[in-house]
Amino acid sequence: MPSRSETCMTSRLAITGDALARAADMLTAGRLVAFPTETVYGLGGDACNADAVAAIFAAKDRPSFNPLISHVASTEAAFRLGSATPLAECLAACFWPGPMTLILYRTADCPVARLTSAGLDKIAIRVPAHAAARRLLQAFGGPVAAPSANPSGRISPTRAEHVIAGLDGRVALVLDGGPCDSGVESTVIDCTGDAAHILRPGGITREAVADALAGAGLRLAGAAQRAAPQAPESPGMLASHYAPQTAVRLNVTAAEAGMELIGFGGIGGSGTLALNLSPGGGLVEAAANLFDMLHAADATGASLIGIAPIPQTGLGEAINDRLTRAAAPR
Repeated sequence: MPSRSETCMTSRLAITGDALARAADMLTAGRLVAFPTETVYGLGGDACNADAVAAIFAAKDRPSFNPLISHVASTEAAFRLGSATPLAECLAACFWPGPMTLILYRTADCPVARLTSAGLDKIAIRVPAHAAARRLLQAFGGPVAAPSANPSGRISPTRAEHVIAGLDGRVALVLDGGPCDSGVESTVIDCTGDAAHILRPGGITREAVADALAGAGLRLAGAAQRAAPQAPESPGMLASHYAPQTAVRLNVTAAEAGMELIGFGGIGGSGTLALNLSPGGGLVEAAANLFDMLHAADATGASLIGIAPIPQTGLGEAINDRLTRAAAPR
């Protein structure tokens, strides 16, 4: 992968038919393209091209043992890459297209480069709901490996300008689709055993997953019913992740000197921007604002970012997961 100084400045285009065709051609040529999904912006490369996948790891400075999600345009395409199970078929029928990633065993003829799945026999697959992302995948015609389009471990991007700020010169093209709707990444679910296991909470809540499986006579394992793996089985499992440059402190109810406090509900924001994830205490609004507000707070020059307490229920599980990793020792 060329260094930042050896590459041209990244192009940024509004999403049109011509822009999507250009992006598909770039992916075919082994180049990297950032594009919006309903969760965050992804840094896309041809999942079947090991050189392109290696370029993703290099652009992000991402450890190669941390697997990537392969994005495809349809459930049928997904099950050509990963072996369908009753758990996977049920969840795909309920939640695809959407913010859900399934972990499956690779099919015998799966063309996805082994580097994409960090050498594992399992593969992470998602069918995004974002209209432009699906059009890009259809135009390209194959799986696209696409982690979040940011330097490894840093705040995920929910706007094109976040991508440019972190990866300018390391990606050929950014497709600008405006702000992302969800704001937290997909829920990652291992469907290879007798029960489904949520490896990363995300845009689809644990309660929704459990209800969908129960309706088909299937089971979601509890959060504590699985031993921690020796190596990550999906993205977003590293202890320190989603982190701003500025240190983060959680469950703050009152700001202190030098702190940019991001509020929630009745605990108002304080500092230069006085941000509040959701003045009304709504978890959907908080999830949508999370990464955008972390980016904004990080740019204020504060010595510390404080975060007001967030309930653990519903989408709060995914929000707290991201915040706990953002605040972890680095």
